[in-house]
Amino acid sequence: MMPVDYLMVLVSDMDRSVDFYENKIGLRLLSRSDGWSEFDAGTTRLALHGGGTPPKTSEASSDGERTAGQCSLGFNVTDVDRTYRELRAKGVEFDLPPEDRFQRIRLAVAHDPDGLTLSFRQRLTTPAGAPPPG
Repeated sequence: MMPVDYLMVLVSDMDRSVDFYENKIGLRLLSRSDGWSEFDAGTTRLALHGGGTPPKTSEASSDGERTAGQCSLGFNVTDVDRTYRELRAKGVEFDLPPEDRFQRIRLAVAHDPDGLTLSFRQRLTTPAGAPPPG
């Protein structure tokens, strides 16, 4: 098995993206340059690679189309409602406020400055004998 060492995100504005991931999301910056910056992301690293072309639009496709070859970042959190409130207070815009999902999770979805989808997931526990949520 080969563990994932880092996730690389192509960004159009390194200063803006470093500010977003460090000061809004709260990741610890490990190294920074105009072309490459890295953050501690737990068991892996999040690497920002400069030189990306700005997205044509920050709006998601109106017909719900999802383009192959894209990715999103998922964060496990202990309290998605608190995370949602804290990030909104820092100016992070969400497409999906916290809601319970059938997979026994509570989920909220936002985007980074270039439109990369960020999911914030809280695992829900079900008491013994209780029916699963929604």
